Amino acid sequence: MNSEMSGGVFGNGTSLSRRNFLKFCSGVAASLGLSAGMGAQIAHAITNPRRPPVIWLSAQECTGCTESLLRSQHPSLETLILDMISLDYHEALSAPSGHLAEEAKHKSMEENYGKYLLVVDGSIPTKDGGIYCKIADKTALEHLEEQAAGAAAIVAIGSCAAWGGIPASDPNPTDAKPVVDIIHDKPIVNIPGCPPNPYNFLSTILHFITFGELPELDDELRPKFAYGRLIHENCERRPHFDAGRFATEYGDIGHRKGWCLYKLGCKGPETYANCPSILFGDVGSGSWPVGTGHPCFGCTEKGVGFSKPLYELSELKTVTPPLIYPSVDQQVTQGTSPAAAALAGGVGGAVLGAGGVVLNVLGRAKKKEAAKAAQQEQDQSAKE
Repeated sequence: MNSEMSGGVFGNGTSLSRRNFLKFCSGVAASLGLSAGMGAQIAHAITNPRRPPVIWLSAQECTGCTESLLRSQHPSLETLILDMISLDYHEALSAPSGHLAEEAKHKSMEENYGKYLLVVDGSIPTKDGGIYCKIADKTALEHLEEQAAGAAAIVAIGSCAAWGGIPASDPNPTDAKPVVDIIHDKPIVNIPGCPPNPYNFLSTILHFITFGELPELDDELRPKFAYGRLIHENCERRPHFDAGRFATEYGDIGHRKGWCLYKLGCKGPETYANCPSILFGDVGSGSWPVGTGHPCFGCTEKGVGFSKPLYELSELKTVTPPLIYPSVDQQVTQGTSPAAAALAGGVGGAVLGAGGVVLNVLGRAKKKEAAKAAQQEQDQSAKE
């Protein structure tokens, strides 16, 4: 057996070779905007026998964030929770349930006070004391305040936890709020998306494991490595936008040819995320909403996703497309354009002018011939 593969890099039977493991760590370093040399440091931190404890709180949510995480492959979920971190509490993934699950959570919180990472999934209802979401006879608001007290940092995963998402949409009957509106004394990182890409979450966790701190964040507390650029900048349909080629209806010629979806309400020009770069589901190219033919609806952007109507045009952060472009179904051979008419007029004028010159020359030649004939006739009469 290849010694490199025996036992795996973690020494517990995991069939991941050291070479592939180091490639993975270098890839994580690159995605975080770090130098390739940081891959070795990430590898050292991941293989540390003392795995960082993680408590996962679910509030007003649809479990989509967990479902997205379940489908990650680099690393797989079992590698993450069994080898890289210690997932001590998660309502959907914990082995124990009921009182046993609550006991395991509180034991981890006490033993790791000030050291564990708190992940929050879903918005927090605050109306009427938060009674609209309860777990183990406590409101989600009480759970959040209790678990945040001993956390080293908080990861708000998904748009609901990051800025309210669907539950906070008008008219917001439960007065749902994001984590940042409730907890003010802890480092918080937002990983918005509905669902968020699991690799943005995993890379953030690995950064924390390696360096003991969160990655560099933007003004909305999102990691810059994942939310630092507009979707519009890296979209495969961007060349069509610049050339003025737009789909105006689902199924029209522009839509079938893969033209820009801006006029169908695509929010990519005002939404910051790396969706077109890393895609979804590890199933190849085109595996993100715009790639499949549906406009981006801005799920990672506060005030856009779940707030703006789907067909409302984006507030462009870059150049606005001109309004004089022809529609996608206009026949280019129909009618005569002003330029073509001007060109035809110019050519016609030149032809007419040239014809006048020719006629003038011919007229003078005929006059000469007539005068010559008259002179010859006079000379003949004189001789006679």
